[in-house]
Amino acid sequence: MKKNLQRKLVCVPLALSILLSQSAVFAAGPVTRDSVDQKYKWSIDDIYPTKDLFDADYKKVTETYIPKLNSFKGHLTSAQSIKDCLNTKDEMMRIVEKLYVYASMKSNEDESNSPNSEKKSLTESLNSQVGVATAFIQTEILAQSEDTIKKYMQDPLLADYKHYIDRLLKEKAHTLSQGEEEILAAASDMASSPDDIYSKLKTDMEGFLPTIKDPENKDFKITNSSYGSMLDNQNRDFRKKGFEELYSVYDKEKNSLAATLNAEVKKNEFFAKERKYNSAEEAALADENIPVAVYDNLVSSVDKNVNSLHKYVTLRKKILGVDKVHLYDMYVPLTKNFDVKIPYEDGKKLVLKGLAPLGQDYIDVLSNAFESRWADVYETNNKYSGAYQWGTYDTHPYVLMNYDESADSVLTTAHEFGHAMNAYYTNKTQKYVNSEQPIFTAEVASTANELMMLRYLINNAKTDDEKLYYINTLAEDIRGTVYTQTMYAEFEKMIHERVEKGEGISADSLSSMWKDLMVKYYGDDFQDDELANLWWARIPHFYMNFYVYKYATSMAASNQLVKNMTEGTDASKAEGVKKYRNFLTSGSSDYPIETLKKAGVDVTTSESVDNLLKEFDQLVDQMDQILSKQQKK
Repeated sequence: MKKNLQRKLVCVPLALSILLSQSAVFAAGPVTRDSVDQKYKWSIDDIYPTKDLFDADYKKVTETYIPKLNSFKGHLTSAQSIKDCLNTKDEMMRIVEKLYVYASMKSNEDESNSPNSEKKSLTESLNSQVGVATAFIQTEILAQSEDTIKKYMQDPLLADYKHYIDRLLKEKAHTLSQGEEEILAAASDMASSPDDIYSKLKTDMEGFLPTIKDPENKDFKITNSSYGSMLDNQNRDFRKKGFEELYSVYDKEKNSLAATLNAEVKKNEFFAKERKYNSAEEAALADENIPVAVYDNLVSSVDKNVNSLHKYVTLRKKILGVDKVHLYDMYVPLTKNFDVKIPYEDGKKLVLKGLAPLGQDYIDVLSNAFESRWADVYETNNKYSGAYQWGTYDTHPYVLMNYDESADSVLTTAHEFGHAMNAYYTNKTQKYVNSEQPIFTAEVASTANELMMLRYLINNAKTDDEKLYYINTLAEDIRGTVYTQTMYAEFEKMIHERVEKGEGISADSLSSMWKDLMVKYYGDDFQDDELANLWWARIPHFYMNFYVYKYATSMAASNQLVKNMTEGTDASKAEGVKKYRNFLTSGSSDYPIETLKKAGVDVTTSESVDNLLKEFDQLVDQMDQILSKQQKK
């Protein structure tokens, strides 16, 4: 069992990351990286200031650690030998992690940069080699009897690896022979191809996106990032134009995109079948010991509460004064009288105020992170779109954003630095073997920040327009993170089940399934345009193997934890903060569901999801009341 180095925390903080412009200089689209002030670019070159240092670490892995690990083969029959082997593996993996993460983040600065792409490819191949070199560890341990393995768990020599061995034991039924494990490990490099092809295809497609005129008759370059700002614009013709231009390009490439997604699904099915899981869904959830029922209960719970989303779409139809709500109408704020622009420096101050309930130590560390170049802030030419947090055990966390001056980008800042602070506290507390943040809990840390920020903004609103704006934003947050991500999760389950039954998937079948889901989720007042049926083609998370459901379950858990920290008596709030801060240090020292139970929420029931969707229904009513009051004036 090794860390998944390919698992950067790629985030959708809201329904869509709405990216506007940093200032007038960004209005026409992304700028060159050299034109951005150094303090707004992350300091990842501190990891490897020179190519020689990178090459030296690469050589150390291939010429020192891999041969050293080979010497343990056939000898993992005592607690001492297992400890020595695992210590050696962890030393190596800390170096591999630095190489891989550095090369990948460097590539994300400019995805058209061939040398950086080649370096990323080199580390992907290295990761595959390492997988082959370490495959014997799991198979040799699990080849022994269950009683022997349990004795290892209780041996003081292996105290640091107790949870690691317990996780191994749960995989015993799905672990193959050493030779078979080596074959699957060797295939990991090839298995990343669908995601790589999809990413490159999207980058190439950007070259076909036009520059058009915005409502002020200024040039506006459409990109996958800037598209979000078009959906936020009050001018409906502009929104429609951007939607049609972007999706028309996806329409031209829909067959290639469908084939790429088909390859991803078949890859997941192959590995699940070889490891003797009942489905790709079960295999994906097993990594964090999540019961399939958690996934299926989420879909069921959202399905029971879908009428609240229909009510929201109807409210949009009423306020926007349209016959039908189209996809390009789903993101524009429902208030026309409050336009917020928050420069990054002001956004940082706002985040520090909003997150104050988490304690002074948290705020001090976060403030230092803002000033120490943890973040790559602004959109630049060919930069990775969206936002994520990544890093290594031996570095501070790093955050990639494409910041603009919208309220959404402030929330994105809070969200991504929620991940970063989780990584910071975990690495400070846990040993390397338990330092990974399972995605299931990592999304709780980020979404809690976001929810706390939104409540702060709503409670400190100075006008009805401002309050309406942030209530609308919170409603959009829930819509995008729970309803939309669950729709994604349902779609992902559907396409995998289709392949499991031996049926193929094509652009037409994918679009047909997507249309049916849109109609179910959005109701009678939503217009399912033909181009909107290609929405599935824009979602990179479908290349992350049953990932998206975690956004929804995590937001429901976050909502409960934030309530525990901000509502009730002073004593109960203090206890809520204490539990939450302990949660941030947990890493992978226990199973995610158990970690959350200790923090104060049980995600094996639908209670937290049901409660959050009831709150969504109440937010829709509050918006309707404010808007009705304004219309009477």
